[in-house]
Amino acid sequence: MLSISPRVAHKALILPALLALAACSQAQTPQGKAEAQPAAAAAKGDRPAVLQGIEKHGFQVVAEFDAPGGLRGFAGVVNGQQPAAAYVTADGKNVLVGSLFDAQGNEVAADKVEKLVAGPMSERIWKDLEGSAWVRDGKADAPRVVYTFSDANCPYCHKFWEAARPWVDAGKVQLRHVLVGVIREDSPAKAAAILSARDPSAALLQNEHQFEQGGIKPVATISPELAGKLNANQELMIKLGFQGTPGILFQDAQGQVQRRSGMPQGTDLQTVMGPR
Repeated sequence: MLSISPRVAHKALILPALLALAACSQAQTPQGKAEAQPAAAAAKGDRPAVLQGIEKHGFQVVAEFDAPGGLRGFAGVVNGQQPAAAYVTADGKNVLVGSLFDAQGNEVAADKVEKLVAGPMSERIWKDLEGSAWVRDGKADAPRVVYTFSDANCPYCHKFWEAARPWVDAGKVQLRHVLVGVIREDSPAKAAAILSARDPSAALLQNEHQFEQGGIKPVATISPELAGKLNANQELMIKLGFQGTPGILFQDAQGQVQRRSGMPQGTDLQTVMGPR
C-alpha cells in the first residue's frame, strides 16, 4: 500500500477503503459507460522508468518539482483522489511515495503538492459539481454551499436533510442535492419526478416531508434528457469515489474540497455545515 503524507491527506479528497456505515447502497458504473478516469498526467518527457512501478499501484504523475539531496520529486494523485509526493533516488532505480522532512521537521513537498495537485483538483471538482444536475435546498444567497449526492429513497440522505435544517433554515447553508437513482428500482423515477417538476426545490421538500409515507410519486416514464442527467450524476459520483449515498462535499477554510461518505457523525456535522 502506498504511504501518504498526513498533512496532504487532511486537505485532500481521500478515497475510502470501505463504505461508511451511515450510507446507502453501492453505486455501480452506469450501463454502457466506463468508470470515469482522473485527469490526464503531465507529459512524460524525461521521466524515470521506475515511476511505472508505482503507476501500477494507482499513482498518477502530475508534475515534477525540485527536491533536495539529489532526489527527483514528483507530485501526483493516488487512485484519482489523493494528492501525494513521490521521490526517485539519484540512480533512478528506486522510488518512495510519502513524506520527506527537513531538519526542522517541515514537510518538504507539502506546499508544492498542494499547489500542483490539491488546489487544481479542488477547483476541477467544484466546477464539475456546479455543472451537474442538482436541486437547491435553502436560500440562493446562503454564504456556504454543500453538495450531497442524494437518492430519494435513502434513509441516511433523509437523516442528513433533517440534521441540516438549523443551518438551512437560518440561511447559512445552501444544500445542493445531486440526485442519483441507485438504491431501489423506482429511485431513478423518483429523481426524475423531482428534476422535472415545475419547482424542483418544492418537489424535493415534498419528498422529504413525506419520506415516511413513501415520498414523492415516481414518474411513469423517464425522458431521454432526464436519463442522461441522472446517468451523468451517477458517473460523477463514481468518479469522485463515492460508493453510496449520501456523498457530501464542501470547501474548508482554505478553499480545498473536503468530503464525507455517509451521514456525518457527532461534531463532524458542524465541520461540514459550518458554525451554527
